[in-house]
Amino acid sequence: MASSTTRPARRSAPATPCASFRLPNCCIDMRINLKFFASVREQLGTSVESLDVPAGVATVGALRALLVARGGAWAEALGEGRALRMACNQQMCDAGAPLLDGAEVAFFPPVTGG
Repeated sequence: MASSTTRPARRSAPATPCASFRLPNCCIDMRINLKFFASVREQLGTSVESLDVPAGVATVGALRALLVARGGAWAEALGEGRALRMACNQQMCDAGAPLLDGAEVAFFPPVTGG
């Protein structure tokens, strides 16, 4: 008598690579919402974006690196040498803050006031 075994479900690879992120054969792990403010918004030409984040991008810092890898205005506006503030779900954070599905991540320059 043959026994029946059940295999756990596996995440299948997408049909096409994530070429826009230069990460071949990646899997989409979560969807987040991006917001850009002030000079960052002006440089990028957009204030919001909904983004499917590939597996392996688990922190705000890794997300920033992913966006910088787009090159051009993205690298200039979000590059590591640039003074930049970040928030995740409307809380100021550093590069080590974890990302969760549905998160809102904002990038903006430091501001001064009087």
